[in-house]
Amino acid sequence: MADIRQLTELVEKQSALLRQLDSEVSKVIVGQKYLVSRIIVALISNGHALIEGVPGLAKTLAVKTIADCIDCSFQRIQFTPDLLPADIVGTLVYNPQSGEFLPKKGPIFANIVLADEINRAPAKVQSALLEAMQERQVTIGEESHHLPDPFIVLATQNPIEQEGTYPLPEAQVDRFMLKLVVGYPSKEEEILIIDRMTGWEPPHVNKVFSPSDIVIIQKTVREIYIDEKVKRYIVEIVDATRRPEAYNLSDYKRFIAYGASPRATIYLSIGARAFAFLHGRAFVLPEDVKAIAMDVLRHRVIVSYEAEAEGVSSEDVVKRILEEIVVP
Repeated sequence: MADIRQLTELVEKQSALLRQLDSEVSKVIVGQKYLVSRIIVALISNGHALIEGVPGLAKTLAVKTIADCIDCSFQRIQFTPDLLPADIVGTLVYNPQSGEFLPKKGPIFANIVLADEINRAPAKVQSALLEAMQERQVTIGEESHHLPDPFIVLATQNPIEQEGTYPLPEAQVDRFMLKLVVGYPSKEEEILIIDRMTGWEPPHVNKVFSPSDIVIIQKTVREIYIDEKVKRYIVEIVDATRRPEAYNLSDYKRFIAYGASPRATIYLSIGARAFAFLHGRAFVLPEDVKAIAMDVLRHRVIVSYEAEAEGVSSEDVVKRILEEIVVP
C-alpha cells in the first residue's frame, strides 16, 4: 500500500509538468486537444506516432510547438520523391588528410524527429527509418551508432487518396505506436485561429522540461499498475481482431484480412498506462484502454477486399470490437 501511495504522489507531481506542457502548447495551437494529448502519450510512452490529415491542420505546427517546449534537439525532415536514405541517416565522407572515411551523421540524430509528409517519398527512403525506430540505432558504413535518449519519430502523412503519395508498407506502419487521424476545427476554433495567427507577434512558448525529465517520466509510466482483469481485457481486444468468431463477431470475420500482432498488445498496455498517467492516476482503468485502443489498432487491423468493397474500414472493425468485448 505504501508503494502505491508513493507512486500516486510521484505521478501527481510529474503529471503536473505535462499539464504545464499542455498549457504552453495551447498558446499556439487552437483546439486539437486530441492531437496534442496523443503526441504527449507517445512521448511519455517512448513510442512513435503517425499523424494523418489533409494539409493545413497544424500537424507540423503541433509537433514543432511541443518540441519547442522541451529543451531538446529537434530535426524536421521534409520527405520528397527525390530524397535518399543517406539524407536521413547520414553517410561516410572521405577525409583526404587522414585517408579515412568518417561518418557524417544525418538529421535522424535528434531527440524529436519530425518526418514531414512521410508518404511523399518512395518505400526505399521510408524504410531507412525502420532500424532507427525499432532498434534506436542506425548503421553508417560498417558501424552502428546509437541514437540519443529519448528518441521519438513523429511522422505526418497526407491521406493516401491524394496525388503524389506512396502508401507506407505494413512493416513500416507497424513501427508506429499510434496512428492519429486529425479532423477540421470547429467554426469557433477557426475564428480563434484567425485572431492568433494573423497578428504581428507570433505566440511564444517557454521551455517546460529537459530530455532527462522525459526519461524519468517514461520510467514512471512503466510502473503504473495494471490489474490482471484489465490485462485480460487488453488481450481479448487484440485477440478479437484475429479470431472475431470467438467473440460473437462472426459477421466481421470476412472483413478482416490480418489481425493485430502482439506488438499491438504491448503498445495498448503502455498507451493505457500513459493515458492514466496523463490524468494523474497510478493505476489503469478499462476506460484508459478504450480511449487509446483506436489509435493503437486502426493501422494494425488490415481489412479484406470485401470490406473495402462494402465500405467497411479498420476503424469500423475496431469500434465494433470495443462495443462487443465485455468491460471488466
